[in-house]
Amino acid sequence: MPYFSYKARDARGELLQGVMEGADSGAVANQLSSAGATPVQITLTRGGAASKGQEDAGLKRLFARPVTSMDVQLFSRQIYTLLKSGVPIMRGLAGLQDSAINPSFGAVIKDLRESLDAGRELSVAMRRHPKVFSEFYLSMVRVGEMTGRMEEVFLRLFDHMEFEREMRARVKSATRYPIFVITAMVIAIVIVNIFVIPQFVKVFESFHAELPLMTRLLIASSAFMVAYWMQLVVVTAGAMVGLRAWIGTAAGRYRWDRFKLKFPIAGKIIQKATLARFARSFSLSSRSGVPIVQALTVVSQTVDNAFLGQRVERMRDSVERGDSILRTAVASKVFTPVVIQMIAVGEESGSLDELMDEIAQMYEREVDYELKTLAAQIEPILITFLGLLVLVLALGIFVPIWDLGKVALPH
Repeated sequence: MPYFSYKARDARGELLQGVMEGADSGAVANQLSSAGATPVQITLTRGGAASKGQEDAGLKRLFARPVTSMDVQLFSRQIYTLLKSGVPIMRGLAGLQDSAINPSFGAVIKDLRESLDAGRELSVAMRRHPKVFSEFYLSMVRVGEMTGRMEEVFLRLFDHMEFEREMRARVKSATRYPIFVITAMVIAIVIVNIFVIPQFVKVFESFHAELPLMTRLLIASSAFMVAYWMQLVVVTAGAMVGLRAWIGTAAGRYRWDRFKLKFPIAGKIIQKATLARFARSFSLSSRSGVPIVQALTVVSQTVDNAFLGQRVERMRDSVERGDSILRTAVASKVFTPVVIQMIAVGEESGSLDELMDEIAQMYEREVDYELKTLAAQIEPILITFLGLLVLVLALGIFVPIWDLGKVALPH
């Protein structure tokens, strides 16, 4: 946080000078006013003790543990409990700052307090920390401020983040075994090409016999990898860096997210999880009193998929032009017929938020089932690849050795 040098006059008119830490000059002015002094001049300073304090703070931030989604999730639950109990938000934030386990998040809460003390709204104060609070989080807090239902919004945000955390944990758990097997296969292929096949080449050369096509292909690939392994490592690393840079662009992210939905097994899981997030976020926004157009704008930022996010934005534009939710959902071509029927019933009965919540639960159950059976679905593919690997090695190495052995035996 920056430091400001100030000049002020107390109640007797005497001049006061010093350096004070604050979010901005307005916050420093408020601190001086609350102390009974009238600010005369406030300027940002970088020298003296302030500079040293800034350097120390910078070093602390460098080595501090970053703020995690779990910190924000617990913060949401705690704020809900405090507000529901009737505790003023300033006093509640002071208590949360003192009890914060993560010093980095404690500093964020301190800045929120100072911003609120300077007259800012909570959503505006949170916007100063975009790496901590997402756009969806900020939008929901803004809705709570407008509707006066802050505690309800924080409870729903807690539930939403809990769902997101459980979803990520399930995906990691389901993909751990396939990733381990694929990594082991890649390592095995590298070891065979670099260390095993060159030893067999010496045996084959000693017999001076014509080798089968598969054996010659294996020897050629092994020789290429041994001769150019450094270039292969550089090219692979460059390709990964280039892919990440391409995905970082708007066009690259859109195409990559669209391509992910076409993955043989993972694609349908990604799509269902994204649609569950969409339905859950829409239901949460609608129940909090957000207009449909604004809700779709907020939801498009939370689906975490550029392709589906653009489809949601098209739905918003169509609704803004006067189309119904049902017609825009059909035109988006991302929902199943069952979901389309549920949306039609919800729009006709005026309970779209409840139906969206049921849609989210339905997709969550499907994602949960897909994740539980993911290992069983991937296992045949992995076994097939392992069988092909063994077959290639058998045809390329062991069969020629067997044939050469038979030739070498006395008749």
